[in-house]
Order: sequence, then C-alpha cells, then structure tokens
Amino acid sequence: MVFEPDQVSTVSFDSYSTLVDVDAAENALARRVDDPELVSKLWRARSLEYTFVATQIDAYQPFYEMNRDALQYALDAYGVEISDEARDEILAVYHELDVFDDVRDGIERLRDAGYDCYVLSNGNPEMLDAMVDHADIGDILEDTISADEVRLFKPAPGLYRHAAGRTGTPIDEIVHVTAGWFDVMGAHHAGMQAAWVDRQSSPWEPFGPEPDLTIETIHELAETLGA
Repeated sequence: MVFEPDQVSTVSFDSYSTLVDVDAAENALARRVDDPELVSKLWRARSLEYTFVATQIDAYQPFYEMNRDALQYALDAYGVEISDEARDEILAVYHELDVFDDVRDGIERLRDAGYDCYVLSNGNPEMLDAMVDHADIGDILEDTISADEVRLFKPAPGLYRHAAGRTGTPIDEIVHVTAGWFDVMGAHHAGMQAAWVDRQSSPWEPFGPEPDLTIETIHELAETLGA
C-alpha cells in the first residue's frame, strides 16, 4: 500500500501496545506466578481471541471482563491457584500501564500541526479514562472512542465506521495508528489508512494487505505528515 499523507486530517490511535506497554502486566504476575512470561502471553492471546469470537457470535461484554476471563483461563491452564482478589489485583495493572516514551511528544506534534487526535480502542470507557489519565495525554486528545459504544470489537468494520462518525471525518481521511496486525487490516478494510507501529522489528503477516505505513515511533508519523 502507498501512504497518502495529503489525504489525512484525523489520526486515531489504538491504546494497548500502541500507546501503553502491556508487558508491564507480566511484572504483576511475577509476584504470584512461577512462569509469568508464559501466563502473560496466553492471557494476552486469549483476551484477543475472546474479542474476535464475541463479535461473531453476539456475545459482547466489556473488555475489562473479557480480560478478566482470559486471565482466569491462563491461570487455570498453568495450574495456578490464586484468590479472586489476587487475580483482580493483577488485572488492575491495566489501569496504570507505562506509556511509551514517544507518545506524548509525538501526539503533541501532530496536534500542533492541526491534526485531530483520538484514541480508538477495544477498552471500555473506564479503562480508557484510566489509561489517558495515567499517560497524561488527556489535554492533547480530542476524545476516546470505545468499542463499548457499539458493542463491537476490532477488527469489525462497524467500529471503525463508528469512529469516523464520532470524529466527523470522512473515513478515508483518517489514519489509524496501531501495533496490532489485525487492527491494521480492520482499519484498512473499513476504509481508513493504517500505520503499523512496529517497535520490535517484527515480521509483517504473510496474508492480507500490508500497512500503508510502517513506523517505529509516533515521531516518524509526524515527520511523514510534515508535523
């Protein structure tokens, strides 16, 4: 795909793994679990799988609950027995994930250049409010847009179209910025341009469309857009 910067007027950002680092959840597990890396990976994978399935079978529940159920599955799969209170303390780390170093300055550059910036996330409103507050980016965002508003998870096209309506922007004038491969494909399928944030030099998926733009930091997007 060829990125068309002159067409962009609005930028939407995914939240988890794009703006904030979900790997911090492993630290919360490490205090209670012998193999925190394995449990963390299964937790994250199952959480996404639940959202994919939920959209297809009309079994929506807020992402926090999806994440809780996925964590419980991961604990059960590795034979870890902890109290519900301890599980919920691990889960609560999603309210205070560390923000990546480039996020605030990068978004600020885009905003100062005239681009409206939003968060578009599977996270439910309470999770997004906590994330924005902890990351200290509320003053440079126009708003957050949650899957909870339409009860559809990414990569359902209805969520991206809802975002276009909420921002008041033609969908082809939005570039969606995300670390999630499925989110890239979902945004592109719905009519947005898609910028993949590849912070770890990962290979791209061997099927489906490629990102319109691949970046390591938000600053690279700002430079591409002339910000």
